Amino acid sequence: MRNPRRTAVLTAALLVTGVLAATPAAAAPAPSSAYATGWGGAVVSDTVEATQAGIAVLRRGGTAADAAVAVGAVLNVTDPMMTGIGGGGYWVHYDARTRKVSTIDGRETAPRAADQNLFIDPATGQPYPFDQAVTSGRSVGTPGVLATWERALDKWGRFDLDELLQPAIRVADRGFPLTPTLRGQIASNEARFRQFDSTAELFLPGGAVPEVGTIMRNPDLADTFREIARHGTRSFYGGPIARDTAAAVQNPPLADDATITPPKGLLSTRDFKDYRTIDRKPTHVSYRGYDVYGMAPSSSGGMTVGMALNSLERFNLGSMPRDAALHHYLEASKLAYADRNRYIGDPAFVDVPQRELLKESYGRARACLIDPIRVLPAPAAPGNPHGPNVCTPPPPGAATPEPEVHTTHFVVSDARGNVVSFTNTIEMVGGSGIVVPDRGFLLNNELTDFNFTPTQGNAPDPNLPAAGKRPRSSMTPTIVLRDGKPFLAVGSPGGSTIITTVLQILVNRIDFGMPLTEAVAAPRASQRNSPTTVAEPAFIAAAAPLTARGHVFTPQTEIGAAAALEFTKHGQIHAVGEPVRRGTTHAAVVFPHP
Repeated sequence: MRNPRRTAVLTAALLVTGVLAATPAAAAPAPSSAYATGWGGAVVSDTVEATQAGIAVLRRGGTAADAAVAVGAVLNVTDPMMTGIGGGGYWVHYDARTRKVSTIDGRETAPRAADQNLFIDPATGQPYPFDQAVTSGRSVGTPGVLATWERALDKWGRFDLDELLQPAIRVADRGFPLTPTLRGQIASNEARFRQFDSTAELFLPGGAVPEVGTIMRNPDLADTFREIARHGTRSFYGGPIARDTAAAVQNPPLADDATITPPKGLLSTRDFKDYRTIDRKPTHVSYRGYDVYGMAPSSSGGMTVGMALNSLERFNLGSMPRDAALHHYLEASKLAYADRNRYIGDPAFVDVPQRELLKESYGRARACLIDPIRVLPAPAAPGNPHGPNVCTPPPPGAATPEPEVHTTHFVVSDARGNVVSFTNTIEMVGGSGIVVPDRGFLLNNELTDFNFTPTQGNAPDPNLPAAGKRPRSSMTPTIVLRDGKPFLAVGSPGGSTIITTVLQILVNRIDFGMPLTEAVAAPRASQRNSPTTVAEPAFIAAAAPLTARGHVFTPQTEIGAAAALEFTKHGQIHAVGEPVRRGTTHAAVVFPHP
């Protein structure tokens, strides 16, 4: 229980200084950039408004956890296609006092009424088409973001949730100028959004995609946040918000002229009442003298990055020609994905051999399969983490389809040295497409992260639906320590490309010695155990030596949108976002370097 007097003092201070005070409706946010350096704490997020909200909390003495909650709440308003209280996420936290990394699993869960046939059409006995499953109540899992915020504040916060929701309420009430990026996201979802009255009302005012610069308001979300601020998270997980959300899932608010008949969802108010976050032990591997911590299953991110790093440590990438080093990066990723697809799922339902897969000896056994001059056939087969760790070439494996999805990632640090790396999502751009009527937030389509049917041949599939199960995720919030203190905090959106984005940034920074700005901005390629490697055009333009080794590339305009912090030995922070991808991201520090 927090001290009521301290809370009152903090609230008064915030109001006086303007952190929670209203601003003029048409006021434009202050300029921000993708890079900042200085002291006293930092924030990198997708929008100017969210970054400023976090910095304001830090300036008033808030912890990294406090600032992260404020950032996340504002992103629900200004980045609504990617995140919000209708979704879930993973929180990785470094505590400067204990020098310990901890994690919170806030992943969505399948309804109690779900089973392995969740995405099988009873009329045909075949899986629903992916596009039909996505835009439906059937795809919606029990949201975990709000419970994650509450758990983080209980463990590491100084402010109460009601205070930290105020900046988001202010932005939702007063509005913000529509950015080209958000307008493009709305436009790409226009046909879907027209199917639901509540969604069209919010994002297609007057029946059309709004123009860049339009002041976007969301009074329903402001009222929802006010209700949570007054009554606590129980209003979401057991009160009227839960009832409204379950009703929207079970009977989506279709427009009169809707052209779709979406499968109805199974989510109930009981699922909301039963929802719990999970404090998990983070994954950990040692790489070139750094300690790399990530998110354990139900996320596959920490383990897949860890497996790839364990293989790459067998090679001196920094002394290789760059094309040879990138070849090893792509092949290590391919092998790690083979193991990911075969072994990783919700540990409450699947026996995940986490310790065995992250052994250095297993990494050596997988590394010896990498041929320095030619690619391994793809899909590669998984290894056997339970057997002798010897270099035995496996037979061809089975690929797992990985539809492209999106999310948001942000990083925060405070003056005390605490650090948060938080990835949160509603899955695809626009999630399920369903806005809860009169509540102002989009619902996730996270349950489509389950495999609809078995994918692993005769072997068990770890990622089939089940009641209460968390679908496997690729989210990879990461914190890297050097000598027990933070060195990097990094993560990215991008669906199944998140893992390779984080891995490539680590290789760029640690092995190639790139400054963090260059490590983040460098062209990307994502090999996920498939015959072709998705890559950005600038990567492909320089990939002739890799093509000669047998790599085949498929162009993709952008891969990921990373947010990262680097901490120097002298206490300075480099806050780095994307200078171009996703319309740029926004970095700031409390005390900028002159």
